[in-house]
Amino acid sequence: MRVLLWLVLAFNGGQDGGKEPTDRLIPPGWQGNPWGPAATAARKSGQLPPIPDTPAMTQWDQWGRKVLKSGDILFRRGDARILGGLFPFSRFIANVSGSQYSHIGTVVIEDGEPVVYDTTKASVRRQPLKIWILDNTGAFGVKRLKPAYQGQVGKVVEYLHDVYKRQIPFDYELSADDRDLYCVEMAEKAFRHAGLTLSEPVLLADMENINQFPLCVLGFTSLTSLKLDQAVFFPGNERHGIWSSPLLETIYPPAPGRASKPSGPAEPARKPAAARSKSIAGRPIPTPRN
Repeated sequence: MRVLLWLVLAFNGGQDGGKEPTDRLIPPGWQGNPWGPAATAARKSGQLPPIPDTPAMTQWDQWGRKVLKSGDILFRRGDARILGGLFPFSRFIANVSGSQYSHIGTVVIEDGEPVVYDTTKASVRRQPLKIWILDNTGAFGVKRLKPAYQGQVGKVVEYLHDVYKRQIPFDYELSADDRDLYCVEMAEKAFRHAGLTLSEPVLLADMENINQFPLCVLGFTSLTSLKLDQAVFFPGNERHGIWSSPLLETIYPPAPGRASKPSGPAEPARKPAAARSKSIAGRPIPTPRN
């Protein structure tokens, strides 16, 4: 009966079809990935109109230019939904895996601008940081390769540019092969391309909080091809996933009990040891030591 109810909800749709904020920036009539190579070229040529900056977007751009480096991994909590917008997929993944995060992307500095490479249902994307952050609805954090591994960043970027150019499809089945990619898998494999293993996949059955969400897990596994004995990469926490990698250092830790929403970067409650504060738009932010 529960599965039947979920199917009815899926076909009846939901609020706004599960769109995130950046989905609403897509020009009417645009076909294909709105953040793929064709769309990027169209914006540069003027075929697509530029996206006007809000004050918060400007602040995030300034912050990114001062703080971020190529190869930095950004963690956020989004509000991606499935079943016509009725099932909060991002929140479910974060909660059941014991993480503050549901999505990650990797920074590349291009012409002085921090852009983020990730993947969603539209395929591999390239978004300016000031656009990417708009979909954040919760905790935000940044990790960086420790100095001993910084020489590998070029290979990480090489992988990101390659899968972006080839527009590898999104991996709805969260499989281990390279035919399709989901966001955490893409980041992990970018670093593995550089000879660096950040994390190991976790069985869905071993997710930290799986016993707290029995109905959600039942519905999720009933309506998808995912199985509990399947191993999946996760954003993670201090104990598992990419966040826990011993190859990374924390540049911007999440502020406990506070979201880094798209109102601009806030000072984290805990600063990394190798950080000092500067101020952007009246708000102190962490600036890591080079």
